[in-house]
Amino acid sequence: MNHRLRGLDRRLVLRPAQFAAAIVLAFGAASASAAGLFGQTDPDFQGQVQVRESPVLPGQQVTVVGQSFKPGQQVTLRYGNTVLNASPLVADGEGGFQLSVALPADAQPGVHPVVITAENPVAATVAPFKISPDVPLANQDKFRVSAQHLAPGLYQSAYSPKHDQLYVTTAIGRPPVRESRLLKVDPATLKIEASVAPAAVAGRDDGHVYAVYGVDVDDTRDTVWVTNTRDNTVAVYRQDDLSLVRQLEPGLAGHARDVAVDERRAKAYVSTPGQAQVSVFDAVSFEPRPVIEIESGLRRQPFNPMSLVLDEESGKLFVVSATGQVAVIDTATDAVEKVLAVPGARSASGVAYDAQTGRLFVASQGADNLVILDAANGEVLKTVATGAGALNVVFDPVSRLAYVSNRGANTVTVVDPDGTILAVLEGGSLPNHASVDGKGNVYVVNKARGQDDPEGNKIRRLHYRR
Repeated sequence: MNHRLRGLDRRLVLRPAQFAAAIVLAFGAASASAAGLFGQTDPDFQGQVQVRESPVLPGQQVTVVGQSFKPGQQVTLRYGNTVLNASPLVADGEGGFQLSVALPADAQPGVHPVVITAENPVAATVAPFKISPDVPLANQDKFRVSAQHLAPGLYQSAYSPKHDQLYVTTAIGRPPVRESRLLKVDPATLKIEASVAPAAVAGRDDGHVYAVYGVDVDDTRDTVWVTNTRDNTVAVYRQDDLSLVRQLEPGLAGHARDVAVDERRAKAYVSTPGQAQVSVFDAVSFEPRPVIEIESGLRRQPFNPMSLVLDEESGKLFVVSATGQVAVIDTATDAVEKVLAVPGARSASGVAYDAQTGRLFVASQGADNLVILDAANGEVLKTVATGAGALNVVFDPVSRLAYVSNRGANTVTVVDPDGTILAVLEGGSLPNHASVDGKGNVYVVNKARGQDDPEGNKIRRLHYRR
């Protein structure tokens, strides 16, 4: 799964329960009587407003769709002092309405507050409306690109330098997940050399398997580690024949997302979204070790680990949180050294590290950007708009470039360590993850928009021509 945080680029969601003090305001004349101001309210208000298009870009014509309003309820949308609908929108017999809105070409990317008020009965709230930057394709000729259809449901990949093999995970659908495979791919031809289906989960009669999502390799012990996100655990396979070495029991790593193996210290680290901790496993015995608890220091915002990246040489593990933070962990002691704030990040989800400069690269889905900061002191060096839905980032030490997978924009933005965009490349539909091989090649896997998507389910190899 991609673990995106839902909806800022698609929805104006009105849920009064999310706004403990959703005060009902009347926008009528100030001279109105008190009785006119505070009339009948809607205690069970469930109205929702969503933008049909995704992503939303400056200059775009968008369709705003309302649903779950009371039939006949009159709705007004405001941005600042500007009313977006010339006359009140009236909910039809099913509680719905539509409105076409033309965004100005100079609309600024960001999350904009839109006030929605309803009458008969009265309700009001504020909803976020996200406009993404339009970052067009550029300098594609600077890269050699090879692409190959691979398999449905691609999630992540990891390269083995020892065996010159690429390992790719796939999983399709929501639980019960019946289709999932671990693939061994030739990095030269991008063809599948072998694959294995995960084992069925014992005690279930619905065909649900231990579907594989996150992946990393351990060349010291010739194993492949995968996360079984839907079953809150991990599994270990052999690199040569993909036979199962150990399937750990469910519940050891809540919603396990990414995995990074520290071969030198024989530990596997697993991020657990929704839990303020990182799970740790022994890479030899495969037994769980004590979890690493991470405090965000933020009120009512627990640390929410997403991606993680390991610098084995320095013994540092960097874990990005959806709260817009990065935790730095000493892998010798598994102690949290510090938690860095990442100003400008919103729903952060991807992280990469350049050991040469000591810089961190944080991809932010909610802000459509890449934030570059000094890992030593947390100083933000540059913020770069990369494209809609910046989901993941990887740094290639050979080309000395960062590659950002923009899931919403269907692009890969290539950025140098100082934050200058070198190129914007086609990434296929919904690019989900990128990995490097230490030879200057970057492997990008993408998902599909439906079964007949010609750009879906591909793997791409990118190489900078210099």
